[in-house]
Amino acid sequence: MAKVQYFGTGRRKTSVARVRLLPGEGKFVINGRDIDEYFGMETLKVIAKQLLTLTGTTDTFDVIVNVYGGGFTGQAGAIRHGIARALLEADANLRPELKKAGYLTRDPRMTERKKYGLKKARRAPQFSKR
Repeated sequence: MAKVQYFGTGRRKTSVARVRLLPGEGKFVINGRDIDEYFGMETLKVIAKQLLTLTGTTDTFDVIVNVYGGGFTGQAGAIRHGIARALLEADANLRPELKKAGYLTRDPRMTERKKYGLKKARRAPQFSKR
């Protein structure tokens, strides 16, 4: 018998998270490891679990995530975005709540490209009179 699964893809900076929500008791697995083992900082765990606590579905779903690219902060944001999309697939009635909180919008901020003649995106070489 096939289990019910809800999928969501989340993106943030250069991180991409593929999220699966399965009916369960609240396990949170990222890349085959537990969330406490994967994220060292408590704030990143809070960001990743934010939506489940907001909607009150912490003990309703098991979250299985495959995430790659970027750093830990970007990955946490990508996971949050993916969970938002998966929750929307699971229950369409959550849309107004998630939309109002701003979790369905993909954060468009990316790193600015380096320009020629400069050391970084905006950093110019040091000026010297002589």
